[in-house]
Amino acid sequence: MTDGTGAGGLAAGGEPETSDSLRAFGEVVKAFRKRARLTQEEFAPRVRYSVPTIASIEQGRRFPPPDFVERAEEILDAFGALRGAARHLSRQPGLASWFRQWAKLEAEAVSLNTYECRVVPGLLQTEGYARAVTFSVPPLPDAETMDQRIAARLARHDLLSTSRKPPTSFSFIVEQAVLERHTGGDAVTRELYDHLLGLIERNWNVELQLMPLRQPVHAGLDGPLQLAETPDNRWFGYSEGQENGRLISDPKEVSRLHQRYAKMRSQALTPEDSLGLLKRLRGTL
Repeated sequence: MTDGTGAGGLAAGGEPETSDSLRAFGEVVKAFRKRARLTQEEFAPRVRYSVPTIASIEQGRRFPPPDFVERAEEILDAFGALRGAARHLSRQPGLASWFRQWAKLEAEAVSLNTYECRVVPGLLQTEGYARAVTFSVPPLPDAETMDQRIAARLARHDLLSTSRKPPTSFSFIVEQAVLERHTGGDAVTRELYDHLLGLIERNWNVELQLMPLRQPVHAGLDGPLQLAETPDNRWFGYSEGQENGRLISDPKEVSRLHQRYAKMRSQALTPEDSLGLLKRLRGTL
């Protein structure tokens, strides 16, 4: 899954951390909202987020985006309490122990390259797709654990924002077969296609290339990989399999991954052709 939860969305290689800090933050938001005598429906448009998002934050199921914290702080006249509480939040709930080091690098990366041949990368998933992937591979988690893992995955979507300074540059190469698998059924796939199309149109920092079904020469046959560039322009790699993940810091190994990724970018469809193919796939549903 390239998000520390395995192909089935399960946290392998270690138990996920507790989401107590997120739940505590949610309770603080709820208390200040009620103090201001606002319902979730009244509060949502003021902070420019949907009612379901507000509910998820207050329930501790979603990491609050920075702009939410700032708007809520001002609107609720929270005396700096929300900003202070937000500083103690962690993005770790629902992430496997072996993924957390990479997650920290990912959060600070100035550029991130991802090749995936199993599932749609976690950063591009919808909630419906994420749940469908999780339900596909045993063992199945209980409801609370499921919510923690889905919340952790959705929280990472904030990294795609163009309002970050500077915005992270993203390159994704995804196998066409992954999209044509229709994981979760037609309704989930339709929602996923619409999400990807909207993301490409809105986020100029996100580039998506599809690897065609027929590609006789393929540089990615060794499996999924990720490459991250830090603010001080150092590069790290990451590879993930079943029940494990590996951070790669050796310059020679990272260089080999760069060579493979560069080759795959030339083998995949161009971003324009990938967009066209995605639109055609959407049109068939």
